[in-house]
Parts: sequence; C-alpha cells; structure tokens
Amino acid sequence: MTRAFLVVMDSVGCGGAPDAAEFGDAGANTLAHIAAACRMGQAEEGRSGPLTLTALAGLGLDGAVRAGSDENCGLGPWTGGWFGAATEISPGKDTPSGHWELAGLPVPWDWHYFTDQSAAFPEAVIQAAAKAAGTDGILGNCHASGTEIIERLGAEHLRSGLPICYTSADSVFQIAAHEESFGLERLLQMCRDIAPMLHSMKIGRVIARPFIGEEGAFKRTKNRRDFAILPPASTLCDWAQDAGRKVHAVGKIGDIFTMRGITDATKGADSKLMKDLLALTETAEDGSLIFANFVEFDSLYGHRRDVSGYARALEWFDSQVPRLLETLREGDMLVVTADHGNDPTWHGTDHTRERVPVLIYRVGDRGGPLGVIGFADVAATIAAHLGIRSEGPGRNVL
Repeated sequence: MTRAFLVVMDSVGCGGAPDAAEFGDAGANTLAHIAAACRMGQAEEGRSGPLTLTALAGLGLDGAVRAGSDENCGLGPWTGGWFGAATEISPGKDTPSGHWELAGLPVPWDWHYFTDQSAAFPEAVIQAAAKAAGTDGILGNCHASGTEIIERLGAEHLRSGLPICYTSADSVFQIAAHEESFGLERLLQMCRDIAPMLHSMKIGRVIARPFIGEEGAFKRTKNRRDFAILPPASTLCDWAQDAGRKVHAVGKIGDIFTMRGITDATKGADSKLMKDLLALTETAEDGSLIFANFVEFDSLYGHRRDVSGYARALEWFDSQVPRLLETLREGDMLVVTADHGNDPTWHGTDHTRERVPVLIYRVGDRGGPLGVIGFADVAATIAAHLGIRSEGPGRNVL
C-alpha cells in the first residue's frame, strides 16, 4: 500500500477563475500579484527582494500559475512532479466550499450570507445568540475584521459581558469573547447552541474567536474553533474510512468536516502543524490519508492585506517542502493545493474567486503538465492512488 498527503495552502490562489467577475474578482491573482509586488520592492517588511519559492517552483508552481491564468511569476524551473490548476464549480469562495469540493463533493446549494454591513443579523438570530450567551444582548451586529472589532469593542465587552458577534462576505457567524472574563468553554458552548439554527439557514460556519489581554493590547488566541455545517454526502475522508483506512487531520480539517470520516486531528499554529505533518510522514500507516490545512496565509495575511507577511509565509512554507519530500516513502503521493484565493493586493478584506495550483509529487515518478482540472479531480486522483472507491464528479488525472 501507499499513503496520500493532501496539503492545502489556505487561500493561495492563482487567478483565472472563469466566473471571477460574478464575485467582483475579475483580475485577482494571489500568487502572481504577490510575486509582482516582491519584484517591485513593495514587500520588504521582514524580507526583501523577489519572491523565493525554489522548492515549490521545482514541483511546477510556475507552470501551475500559467495554466490557471497565463501569468508568469518567474519563480524558477520545474524539476519533477505533475502541475496544473483547478477550477471550482461550487457557488462560493469560502473554506467549506473549497475543501468539500477538493474532497470530491461540490456544494449542492447556495450559501446564505448576511449582507447588511451595519445591522447584519435578523432579530431572531440576535435573540438566539443572546439566549445562548445568557445575556440580554450582543455587541457588533456588523461586518468587520476580527482584529479590528476586538480593538473597537473589546473594552465594552469586558465592561458589559456581552459577546461580540460579527460576520464578513463569507457565509459565517463569528463570536469573539475574552477567554478569561467570558470564558473559553462558555464561548464554545454558545457556538454549539446556536449552530443548528444558523446551519438550517445555510450559514456555513459558526466560528469561536477567543481573545485575551487588556484595552489597547487585545490579542486573539490559538483556540479558535469552527462549527461547520455537516457535508450533505460522503467525501474523500468517508471513502477512505469506509475502506478501513486511517484519516489523519492536521489543522482545521477536523472542524471543516465536523470530524466525519476523520480518525484523529491535531491543531495549532502553522509552525506546529508543519511539525505534526512531518511526524506523520514517519508514523502514518500504509494506505492512510493525511489531510492538512495551513491557514495563516489566509487568516494572518490575506484578510489583512499584508503583502509582505503573505510573502514571508510562502517563503517559510517553501523552506519546509524539501524536508517533507525527503521523508516521504516510496510510492507516497503528496498533493499541494489551495481552497480559494485571498489576494492581498485586492480591494476589501475578503476571499477572492480564483483557480488554485495543484502540485502532485509521487516518489519515483517524473510527472508533467496537467493543464486545468477540477477541484473534485483531486479527490478522485487520491482515491485511485489509495485504491479506494471514488464518488462524485471527479476523475483521476494521472
């Protein structure tokens, strides 16, 4: 048997989505625009010069970007592996849509969004949130950046005890609360209690956003928790588990799939998750699926439109790739891809509708160009590699 490692670089898109204009994102290209900013000396905080992604370029990242959008990033030569770009068909540019479709399940419905910027939630949702919190109201009720809203409302939250509820252009209901004064478990229970109502509205995720600190020095913690709507049909994770295989989740994968089809999960900062992933190259069983998400490209840099930070994160990830390749066993498959875009040079603070790069490396194989494929083809290709059944619209591209 062989193993499969599916690694999602959260939000690392490569432009070219044919329906980008429908989302207001025609022309967005996360990788190409970061590379261009680096070449022009516009991403010099904590790093300098052109974007250096030698290992990912060796796997075909330049060719993947060209396949997706005809852009040339100039990252370096291809040395081995299959490379291409994937197009999403699900009607969204959010985390569940991208991950479910990569796992073989395009989203079969339109997500609900809270579109009002300053009075975002219906009264019934506000009342349900207050009841779940055990308070007489909420703070927020608006679209906001997570760091901005705790800076603006954190002190009032400490004084009043009211939870801070906010949303974004994604299908989410987010709740920020102080981990000590409000209580972490109380925040998580509030999310559990209100999630069924919001999921029935086709809101994709209820997200707990705990923070600590005092006025002027609030800081979000690593205890974020996503309460996602249950996938409506089986995914790659289920296919693997039904075949008797182990499925190891790294990062927020367990939350995205509500632990369905998941054997175990590990969470933490991306630096810790890379250590966890490298450890699994040593310990994961033959025939197992390792499904990882590295979120900080998106959460720390994309949404904050921090081009330098995003470039630093890409270069850090690239520096880990050689170690990852060295620890793979003969016959193992590594797939590096993304779930959507989040172009830090774009307007606003939300995800961007883009194609995503797909880099496939299998020990001992030369590889070559894949062209443009579908998100669901990733799942079908991994299923074929593992020798398990595949469902849904995907096809094996190798």
